[in-house]
Amino acid sequence: MKAARRVGLEVLGWGLLLVGIAALVLPGPGLILTFAGLAVLSQQYEWAEKRLDPIKYRALKGAAESVETPVRIGVSLLGVAWLVACGVVWIVSPPAPDWWGLPDSWWLFGGVGTGVTLLVSAVIAAGLLVWSYQRYHGRPEEVDALREEIDRADARFKDLVD
Repeated sequence: MKAARRVGLEVLGWGLLLVGIAALVLPGPGLILTFAGLAVLSQQYEWAEKRLDPIKYRALKGAAESVETPVRIGVSLLGVAWLVACGVVWIVSPPAPDWWGLPDSWWLFGGVGTGVTLLVSAVIAAGLLVWSYQRYHGRPEEVDALREEIDRADARFKDLVD
């Protein structure tokens, strides 16, 4: 049973980490998934535990910065709306347009699975936006405390690396 648990944690941790890294450049909560993957792997590996705090604080910093101004909130909401729109288009799967020069099988590659993934990403992004707004918007003391934590985490990480 212990071996099965270890294998399950390995698969889950590496899976979350790989998806998180991919989501850093693709639509999705990249830092959150990377943090989750490292959190799972930190139960097995010391190297993952050492890298957990810097990722955690960068994710929280991103959350705080996303709700600092009305413009940033608006851009974040536009991002959520874009994910929803793309997800719906992928699920509906209209035929390839005339200007599409590749085979039709490459049009909206991934089909319904991709559309559902985009919609799930939109729900997660909206939830994180609401959470960020409630925790950080109009609360400069929370943002300052977070910046101090980041500085301390950076110092600890630098000491570990040196």
